[in-house]
Amino acid sequence: MGLSYSKDLRERVVGFVEAGHSRRAAARHFGVSESFAVKLLQRVARLDTAQPARQGRPRGSRLDGHGVYLVAQVEASPDITMPELAGRLAQATGMMVDPAVLSRFLCRLGFTYKKSADGVGMRTRGCA
Repeated sequence: MGLSYSKDLRERVVGFVEAGHSRRAAARHFGVSESFAVKLLQRVARLDTAQPARQGRPRGSRLDGHGVYLVAQVEASPDITMPELAGRLAQATGMMVDPAVLSRFLCRLGFTYKKSADGVGMRTRGCA
């Protein structure tokens, strides 16, 4: 993902257009694409700011709202498999989730996967 144009350049392009020049003339004058100048002025008109939009993924997980339910399910039956947990979540909330996503979510909450001597695995909270 590329870097955003500087705040200074954005303000100069906006000022150039507000001084009476066209958006495309501003793009040629400052050496940026016409698309950038057009979209920048649309953003200024819509949001009243020339600041770039935040890049990247939003923080959090779509499972954040279901954390209490998931923790309760794992603590009720620590040997539950991730496909079983995904099925229970789908049945309870209608949300389809890949088992690997559930596993990563539970690891972030401090759960670890331990195998016992008889080969049966269980999820437990870590000591950290």
